[in-house]
Amino acid sequence: MKKFAWTYLAVFVIFIGLMWVIAMKGRDLVAAYGSLPGNIVPGKGAAHGATNLGLLLMQVLVILLAARLMGYLAKKVRLPVVVGEMIAGILLGPSLLGWLAPNVSAFVFPPASLPTLSFISQIGLILFMFVIGMELDTSRMRHKARAAVVISHASILFPYFLGMTLAYFLFEKFAYTGTPFLSFALFMGIAMSITAFPVLARILQERKLTQTPVGALAITCAAADDVTAWCILAMVIAIVKAGDLTGALLTIVYSLAFVLLLLYPVKKWIAGRMEQLLGKKDGATRIIALSFLVMISSAWLSETIGIHALFGAFLAGVIMPRDARFQELLAGKVEDLSVLLLLPIFFAFTGLRTQIGLLGEGHYWWICGLIILVAVAGKFGGSMIAARLVGQDWRSSFEIGALMNTRGLMELIVLNIGFDLGILSPEIFAMLVIMAISTTLMTGPALDLINRYWEPRSAATPVHLPTNGGS
Repeated sequence: MKKFAWTYLAVFVIFIGLMWVIAMKGRDLVAAYGSLPGNIVPGKGAAHGATNLGLLLMQVLVILLAARLMGYLAKKVRLPVVVGEMIAGILLGPSLLGWLAPNVSAFVFPPASLPTLSFISQIGLILFMFVIGMELDTSRMRHKARAAVVISHASILFPYFLGMTLAYFLFEKFAYTGTPFLSFALFMGIAMSITAFPVLARILQERKLTQTPVGALAITCAAADDVTAWCILAMVIAIVKAGDLTGALLTIVYSLAFVLLLLYPVKKWIAGRMEQLLGKKDGATRIIALSFLVMISSAWLSETIGIHALFGAFLAGVIMPRDARFQELLAGKVEDLSVLLLLPIFFAFTGLRTQIGLLGEGHYWWICGLIILVAVAGKFGGSMIAARLVGQDWRSSFEIGALMNTRGLMELIVLNIGFDLGILSPEIFAMLVIMAISTTLMTGPALDLINRYWEPRSAATPVHLPTNGGS
């Protein structure tokens, strides 16, 4: 155990040191992509406009129809519905509709209406992250602490290092003039490190792997990865918005105080209060109202502190009681609204920002291919090697690598934050969106290939799990 701990610490220190060297070397680079668009304020985000109700309702109708159609087609070819909805968003944007029928695109999605779609999509994401926090099984994470922590941290550390290394070579061509290298490199690192916890859970469920040991370990790793990645993202946003080390450190101190406040006194108070309300006549309504109040307050505080409202919404979900009565009462009502109505709007908004046509120059596609290769090597390779080192057999290690390489919705959330803050230019944003969809699409085929090489495993087939802190 002591040898394992020292090895883990040494690897961690080496990679952190290498990333620090890249960050120091990047300070002397000068971005030459061009100036920020007039509607984006560095570190603050895009300016917002307005739209009329009739136009908004038409947009929502078009988005929902496209999402349902593509979700249905995705299900037919054994892909998660969310993948079809992501593709629907791209098809509604300038990459297809705007290219084939520019007049129709301008009529349905005029530029002045996009800020309203942005606001609605942000509300949807806040509700969705609240549900993700509620569904996070912290007890499962504790039971498989050692294996899950090692795999999830390796699947963040290794791709983060590769992402920062890649940023060093892309910065001068693809970063806005005046963008600090550190901000660009940190966002490239986090973009390479994300795992889509909800998409991974859906894939495991559809393939009936949820109750297998490898499925349980994969979902635990993804949950630990999500928590770690969102904490890192919160710190990255703090650094970008603060603009200097002193401001960033102050934001981090505020953030830690905020997290401790929610995880201890607020969590204890909510549990007691909800238990009191459950037996009352209008208890269910008051519990839902209290939950929304906590979610919105937490999102507002985290946004005010400078670490983004989505982190606060996620944390509000985490502190909700784990009692099945509360979970059933809250999750179903919030999840249906966010997943069926509001998330497709977010995918469409992302698609309207994604201009694949900007990659018309041949070498841009080579760079896009390189980004995908680095993303797969970092996430798939890092997870697979780490799984093997903690005692998994080769088959399970490859399966965990393939599952952890799923990025999906969480990746798109990170990319939109980077775009809003003026860190990611339209070209690099488009490349990273393509990478997010590609790595999500390849999960199913990768698992099929693994099953072809090894005999298909039934749900009852045992898989070796570490017993020393890992079960």
